[in-house]
Amino acid sequence: MANAIKIPGLNFGGSVSFKQLTTFTTQLSTLQDAGLPIVRSIKILEGQCKAGLLKRTLTLVAEDVESGATFSEALGKHPRIFDKLYVNMVKAGEAGGVLDTILRRLAEFMEKSQKLKKRIVGAAVYPVAVLSVAGLILAGIMIMVVPQFKKIFGDLKVPLPAITEMLITGSDFLVYWWFLIPIGVFAIIVAYKMFTGHKTGKLIADKIFLSIPIFGDIIRKSSISRFTRTLGTLVSSGVPILEALAIVRNAIGNQIISNAIGAVHESIREGESIAEPLAQSGEFDDIVVNMIDVGEETGELDKMLIKIADTYDEEVDILVGSMISLLEPMLIIFMGLIIGFIVVALFVPLITLVQKLG
Repeated sequence: MANAIKIPGLNFGGSVSFKQLTTFTTQLSTLQDAGLPIVRSIKILEGQCKAGLLKRTLTLVAEDVESGATFSEALGKHPRIFDKLYVNMVKAGEAGGVLDTILRRLAEFMEKSQKLKKRIVGAAVYPVAVLSVAGLILAGIMIMVVPQFKKIFGDLKVPLPAITEMLITGSDFLVYWWFLIPIGVFAIIVAYKMFTGHKTGKLIADKIFLSIPIFGDIIRKSSISRFTRTLGTLVSSGVPILEALAIVRNAIGNQIISNAIGAVHESIREGESIAEPLAQSGEFDDIVVNMIDVGEETGELDKMLIKIADTYDEEVDILVGSMISLLEPMLIIFMGLIIGFIVVALFVPLITLVQKLG
């Protein structure tokens, strides 16, 4: 489930945010716990929704359920809003007569997934903000200040060292060819999308990301947390393990982790365990493999998976804090070097000019 889910198949367009979906799920679980019929619960929530895609979708879902479809079947007609994880958990809840419990688990799962994503995105806000402000200041210097010095040096015919020539060349590029920058950024994004659109390209990109210090650990641990929490939630809800693994594999964004889950799927299909293929992949820590192994032996795999997810969420928090602590001095040093380069490049010719005038 994406942060903003766009539905091209409906007449009016629009999107459903993750927060909207989480709120709907929480409220629906409360109404089901109170004993209200599912159609009435949907209509109550549909009436509370603001005009938009979710409201229209709930109207269609209520109509389908009234026509004889199950709630999960009605949700399954809108896969861009209610993904396989959502639909299969609802289906398991209907089969076991515990829909309210399943919806509550699903809401908790969505809330924790969103919190993890917010922590990671929030960690990126500070460096992005600093770099953006610094970039605007540097662009202002290069576009407005450096050309004035260039004019002075040209009028007085001051010989320019290589460092100053480099600065002026960069300034000229920003003044006259600035439009090439957004075009270049767009071209890089398109090229990256095309490259990662193929399985091989996606695998190479994921390997590169996982090899980056700290950042790679954050990606790996957050992917493992998502895998274990999703699988634990599905298993505890009564979804068969093979079906749960197939759903989880498609829900993991990292191709390397996804391939490891695929190996687990094949292992279980052949009557083997979950832990062994995870250990062979080399992407899962020993503690994860051992806890899953114990969970299989004791019959409490779902509880072990949720414990692993909670542990890894805490580790991601620590890693994110470490990354921020590391980025702050690096940004200061980087900006100091850039400013130092500009100062030296401008003042060396000025010293030559002063000596000449003297």
